Amino acid sequence: MDQIANAPLGSLLTTAKPALKVLLAGPRGFCAGVDRAIKIVEQAIDRFGAPVYVRHEIVHNRFVVEGLQAKGAVFVEELDEIPDDGQPVIFSAHGVPKAVPAAADARQMLYLDATCPLVSKVHREAERHHANGSHILLIGHAGHPEVVGTMGQLPPGAVTLVEDAAQAATVQPPEGPLAYATQTTLSVDDTAEVLDVLRARFPGLSAPVKEDICYATTNRQAAVKAIAERCELIVVVGAANSSNSVRLREVAEKAGCPRAVLVPRGRDFDPSLADGLSTIGITAGASAPEVLVEEVIARLRERFDVVTEDVTVAEERIVFNLPRALRTPAGAPPAPVAG
Repeated sequence: MDQIANAPLGSLLTTAKPALKVLLAGPRGFCAGVDRAIKIVEQAIDRFGAPVYVRHEIVHNRFVVEGLQAKGAVFVEELDEIPDDGQPVIFSAHGVPKAVPAAADARQMLYLDATCPLVSKVHREAERHHANGSHILLIGHAGHPEVVGTMGQLPPGAVTLVEDAAQAATVQPPEGPLAYATQTTLSVDDTAEVLDVLRARFPGLSAPVKEDICYATTNRQAAVKAIAERCELIVVVGAANSSNSVRLREVAEKAGCPRAVLVPRGRDFDPSLADGLSTIGITAGASAPEVLVEEVIARLRERFDVVTEDVTVAEERIVFNLPRALRTPAGAPPAPVAG
């Protein structure tokens, strides 16, 4: 105490960290579909041993992918990269075209489908509308694995992709009944804008039985909106190729935050971005684990006297079952297909 009392005032001032309030948006991070997909890979390795092959990134997060690689997962782009060694292949949470399991069947491969059940719902809805004679307008982003998978549920030409309101204003689908489906990870507000345009042009447009944008996407965007106007900066933890993470950054700025940045993890975050600010927010995409949020907070604590506040707009208790092949006793012969 004497040392503190006798210390020069200037030395005390230079060691004090500026205060920073950090609003933690909730829900954030892993959703039920991502949690299920990761467990499928982990339990497949436990049951069948390494290697277990995974077609594409199981979820869009390098930290997760590298962690699974360390446990024995081998990630491939296509099935022809997999040897005939009897080991299983897992399809990613984003879903795959029907041609992929058909190719696996042709090679008598054991495969496990980690497609998010809410993505599978979109597939079944698209099939139902197609069977009823409707052409499908799919709202989504070209090239995204989920869009590729959904379009691949139906014959070529059965689906027209609509990426934004501008395309909605000009798209020329075939004559006849129309129905729409959407990618599950879109901006809720942007999708509503696209649908307003489509419904104005095509009044008979049929809708899904239940909204396609998933609960996790909706909740995470609502949480960001709840903190946006209170924040001078929002940090979104997530990968650049994660659609829902990119949308969170966009939603933050549209909802009133002056600046939002997307960072993969703490080591990629520059805490000086918060210099001179009093309140910032943090959220995470549905494929980003909470440990990466904790990394960002740790980086901030190096520079600031951080006080956190949780802002939660919804509680999530949804859990999805694992595929049948992982629910059967370990000694039982696995089914050739697991859904």
